Amino acid sequence: MPSQGSGKFDRGYIIPIGGCNHQLHDIVAEQIRSICLSAKATVAILNVGPEKVTHQLDKALLNNGFDACEELDIRSRQDATDEQLLKQMTDKELVVIVGEKPLQISTLIGGTPIAKHLRKLNADGVHIAGSYGAAALLSEHMIAGGEDSITPKQDGVTMAPGLGLTNRFMLDYHFEQPGRLGRLLTALSYNPFTIGVGIDEGSALFISPADELQVYGDGSATLIDPSNLQYSSMGTAGSGDYISLFGLQMHILAPGSRFKASDHKAFDEHWA
Repeated sequence: MPSQGSGKFDRGYIIPIGGCNHQLHDIVAEQIRSICLSAKATVAILNVGPEKVTHQLDKALLNNGFDACEELDIRSRQDATDEQLLKQMTDKELVVIVGEKPLQISTLIGGTPIAKHLRKLNADGVHIAGSYGAAALLSEHMIAGGEDSITPKQDGVTMAPGLGLTNRFMLDYHFEQPGRLGRLLTALSYNPFTIGVGIDEGSALFISPADELQVYGDGSATLIDPSNLQYSSMGTAGSGDYISLFGLQMHILAPGSRFKASDHKAFDEHWA
């Protein structure tokens, strides 16, 4: 079970979900329910994009202890300014953002009252989850796209501002797809303060108020820690050049494994 925060006003968990089918495994839904302390926990699902995204997240959450799910559609920036939507998001223990493409989602809600309200809700203790493309949206520096490559290249990633719920972790989704590693490494070469995490299909991350990350589901997560980076050639590379990065540390986190950003250490039940 993810560790609980220690204070009444701790921010909520941040929960990026890696699946492209917008499905939620029961063990993930159970863990989400376990961190919602209300006897009757409720959830708002923000369905963001020019067309409605098909999903089964509400079914999984209701089958695993949530009392009610309310779906709210955002098809335009005008929808993201709707005061009624803001009211409907209030008094929920969990908000799940569903969307296909990170840049598409951010251009619809970035800078709107909905985005501001999501940050406030999370700061006030509401848990915020993002499925598939919306998983990348949750971080401050968002991976919007990139070139399929196992090695970093000077122009190998497209970055954009994200929702900004965390600046400690940079998130990428569908990470078992070939070529995701190169774009995550390129993104980290721009900002070595941030810890990069790639989420496989079927897995979800629970990022606690103390920036401790734990993996649940039936997939893994790949974590790249650049805190001891010794050298990067990004500053002198030309367009399309491969990038040298010396001193990176990689962790493969199976379900149940944890990583503490405060001391840059990984753990699981068999090794600590």
